[in-house]
Amino acid sequence: MAAKVEFGIFSPQAGMNLPAMIERVKNAERSGFHAVWLVDHVFSPAYPELDHLECLALLSALAAQPGKIRLGVLVLCNSFRNPSLLAKALASIDQISGGRLEIGLGAGWAEREYHAYGYEFPSIGVRLKQLEETLQILKAMFTQPHPSFTGQYFRIADALNNPRPVQQPYPPITIGGSGEKVMLRIVAQYADRWNCPSAYRDFNHKVAVLKEHCRAVGRDFNTLQVSEQVLVCMGKDEAEAAEKWKFGQKMKPFAHTAVRGTPKQIVEQLQERVARGVSMFMCYFSDQAPPDTLELFAREVMPVFA
Repeated sequence: MAAKVEFGIFSPQAGMNLPAMIERVKNAERSGFHAVWLVDHVFSPAYPELDHLECLALLSALAAQPGKIRLGVLVLCNSFRNPSLLAKALASIDQISGGRLEIGLGAGWAEREYHAYGYEFPSIGVRLKQLEETLQILKAMFTQPHPSFTGQYFRIADALNNPRPVQQPYPPITIGGSGEKVMLRIVAQYADRWNCPSAYRDFNHKVAVLKEHCRAVGRDFNTLQVSEQVLVCMGKDEAEAAEKWKFGQKMKPFAHTAVRGTPKQIVEQLQERVARGVSMFMCYFSDQAPPDTLELFAREVMPVFA
């Protein structure tokens, strides 16, 4: 019996309107998924002409729907929003959802979107420093009655943030990435969950580095959950799975994360990842997650890990 893991759905909103997204979230909840994760792009990197709802506006609308499924963004681009206003928005969404918000945050990477919307695209070193300052501001504004902060890039002064999040001290924070000197230190110091890059051949080495950062900041590594984003190309039989993979292998940059095959084969591939220490999967279904696929996954894959 494999260790218990949680399964969410990674659901980019390109080409989807609000009713379609609401229906997908309902289908995910009916099938027993833990969460639905949106993306933070101003337009789709792969299909830039498609309609693409802004993620926090969409998240607010989804949060207002009744339900228990958790809601998040994998991940918010730190550069797109002032950190104090981001703290206000996230606290508000957690209130609207009744405490179902998942926070995902990253340093940002889509340079084309930065230029298109008039943002500067600083070096990765600067973006990482800005990410760390944002995390400090978020935590201060989620937990302190009169937070103030002065950093190299951002500052707040008596930044009241009422109401604070329902989840105390704050909603879970997911941070991805694998840079050994800076990013993994940020994960060790600030994250509740590390979303590890999938299919890393040096995964064990990255974990060892992360454990060392945890020791350096005085944190127990076992308090940090490990998650992984995976492309799921699943069919009732091998022929159908092969058809799903024909499309899935074109889904760059996600193809290298794929688990593929029949439900039994999917289970075997996920078990290998669970054995490495992964206890949450954000599943990106190559067929766009129709109800029958979610039901098949929930019936034949998820119970193995319950």
